[in-house]
Amino acid sequence: MLKRSKLFLLTLTIISAILIVFSYKQFVDKKPKVVFVLRALDNQYWEIIRAGVEQGCKDFRVDGKIMAPDNDTAAEQIKMLDNVLEEHPDVLVVSPVISADIIPKLEEFVKKNISVLLIDTDEPSVNKAAYIGTNNVELGRKAGALMASMLHPGDKVALIGRESPVERERIKGAKASLEAAGINIPAETIEIAIDDKQQDQKVNKVMETILKIHPDLKGVVTSTDYLAIPVVKILQEQGLTMPVTGADGISKMVELVEKGTLAGTVAQNPYDMGYLSVEAALKVTKGETIKRNIDSGVDIVTKDNAKEKLDFLKKVLK
Repeated sequence: MLKRSKLFLLTLTIISAILIVFSYKQFVDKKPKVVFVLRALDNQYWEIIRAGVEQGCKDFRVDGKIMAPDNDTAAEQIKMLDNVLEEHPDVLVVSPVISADIIPKLEEFVKKNISVLLIDTDEPSVNKAAYIGTNNVELGRKAGALMASMLHPGDKVALIGRESPVERERIKGAKASLEAAGINIPAETIEIAIDDKQQDQKVNKVMETILKIHPDLKGVVTSTDYLAIPVVKILQEQGLTMPVTGADGISKMVELVEKGTLAGTVAQNPYDMGYLSVEAALKVTKGETIKRNIDSGVDIVTKDNAKEKLDFLKKVLK
């Protein structure tokens, strides 16, 4: 009888140990659920961010879900956020469409104890855990300094941006650097809508007007590569050569530098932006303290490093 009791206790102990190990393994293997709601996925800039997110989810073992509205509107993003809220993820990482309607929607996540991280686009009034992205004023300053380094005091430079708080900050930073270097700024526009389907045509009209009034223009600073590329095209059509800077580091812009069409440009790091957002989300789920602003940095792209940049983009976008 005693032997049977000992055998029973031994068997019970083994089973208990197995159950404990199994339960612990399930706990350890449980991946935090993070949903990434981007503004769009229809151009290379956002594709690069997605590549960084995907790699980050693999490296940090995060259950990540990436989505974006078909069109860059607050109404579509709010619908998407409503659906995400029902899923109740551990963390929401979102690049908010600039709209007052988005803010109360994001606050609903906070009220349900779902941490909110902002990526690419900051919104000071949102109760967020952190912003991961570019210091846009600093990006503008670097763009202005780069442009000034290729010109002389008194030369004329045009500033072209879109209707966006982010791009206004870039133009503001560029203007500060250019004026400090003694560069003349005879033309400045930030009236192009960020979602304008005829953006290239609008850029053409803006440049035609600027060149007509200021035929001695020496350079153009734009708030995004998606403005810089059509600017370069119209300059080429008119047989003009001058420095033009963008902001995003997409392949087409880097190729212009690599080929020698442009001497240089500045570039955000969208891949790092995506990758760092995953790392920050994981830390939040663990209750770790993270920085309120996580700067993904700005690169200066020149002939010396353009090929390296292109090779990297080809690798992450394959």
